[in-house]
Amino acid sequence: MWRAEGGDATVTPPRSEPDIIHDVLGIGFGPSNLALAIAIEEYNAQRPASERIEAGFLERQPRFGWHRGMLIDDATMQVSFLKDLVTMRNPTSDFSFLCYLREQGRLVDFLNQKTLFPLRVEFHEYFEWAAARLAHLVDYSSEVLSITPVRGDDGGIDHLDVVCQDPREPGRTVIHRARNISVAVGLEPHLPPGTELSERIWHNSQLLPRVAGLAASGEPVRRAVVLGAGQSAAEAVDYLHRTFPDAEVCAVFAKYGYTPADDSPFANRIFDPEAVDVYYDAPSEVKQSLFDYHRSTNYSVVDMDLIEALYATSYREKVQGRERLRFLNVSRIRAVDVLDDRLDISVEFLPTGERSTLPADILVHATGYRSKDISVLLGESAKICLRDDGDAVRVGRDHRVEVAPEVTAGIYLQGGTEHTHGLASTLLSTTAVRAGEILDSLVARRRRGAVPAGRHGG
Repeated sequence: MWRAEGGDATVTPPRSEPDIIHDVLGIGFGPSNLALAIAIEEYNAQRPASERIEAGFLERQPRFGWHRGMLIDDATMQVSFLKDLVTMRNPTSDFSFLCYLREQGRLVDFLNQKTLFPLRVEFHEYFEWAAARLAHLVDYSSEVLSITPVRGDDGGIDHLDVVCQDPREPGRTVIHRARNISVAVGLEPHLPPGTELSERIWHNSQLLPRVAGLAASGEPVRRAVVLGAGQSAAEAVDYLHRTFPDAEVCAVFAKYGYTPADDSPFANRIFDPEAVDVYYDAPSEVKQSLFDYHRSTNYSVVDMDLIEALYATSYREKVQGRERLRFLNVSRIRAVDVLDDRLDISVEFLPTGERSTLPADILVHATGYRSKDISVLLGESAKICLRDDGDAVRVGRDHRVEVAPEVTAGIYLQGGTEHTHGLASTLLSTTAVRAGEILDSLVARRRRGAVPAGRHGG
């Protein structure tokens, strides 16, 4: 193994020379890298072959999927359809949600609804429609195993080798070489410490397939408990209450009640593309203040319509004398005993410390998500990334990780950059704009470095 000068990064000499060196290789193919793929496709369509960007994408799932476990039939998006994969970057693109609707024959029907917020199921179908048009760029069932920096003839690190499982031959690996990678691996479920998922204990990301399996088994559900106070928690409570008409559904959260999401026009400016510039250039203490001030736009908040609907259901049941929907507020789950036929859930009422035991058939943790540890994914390549005083990865305004001086290979992050780019970094709001910014960066860096484009060996 070779060592990078001036650092600890282990670099690997070329093993078998790839037939293609990608200008950019996307790790993950969710909405963020899908938006980048569209931007590159549109760019290439207007350029001669010598100027086109050679792009590829790797996705560990066998097909495109985005939060499939929460595609509840009547759940709507919390972001305007105009913040789709392209419109904020290129309003004339034929990859827009409106173009999708036109192709499906539903454009007029959608407009007649007079809403900015499509069904989540429909927006997922839009993503699938766009992904299918770019299937030639994606290798599905390709889980990335390692990302290793490679030293070039001049002594610098100018490529990255990405090793993944071969989707066509199990047990075999494939090496992809790239000048740049775009990491967009999404979020991972967050669970309370010590939680072990099982047939009775789920994260809400598994909600729909778990409920379907339970319904197919014929096992009765007498009580379901949902932990959490955000949008996903409230949606899970509502869905379970409707799906199991004979079951009691208990919502447990530490607040007094659900907090309405702040989607007012002025607060929503935190998601404007210009707000990213302001946030990025602000001192660290101002960044933290902005984050704290505007948490209510996204974290542990619920749409007001759903809050009112749940309250109305609760009140109606009180009037009717059969309360199936219960809210255990100002409370926490302190212990869960797993028995053969049920769960015994210990719930503490925080003001008094009094504890009670809830026998339950299922427990759903709607406890949110967190960004994946980028160091784990990057492996050896993490050693070439520079870090700030708080040990967070330093990221340029163009979403490119700042790296050691001898490194010309680029690592772009789509997500996991709230510390540098603000609240929108994990959301759909600036996806299209960010894709354009990354594309602009790739093109500008290639021109400055006179890096040849397209297909050729190492």
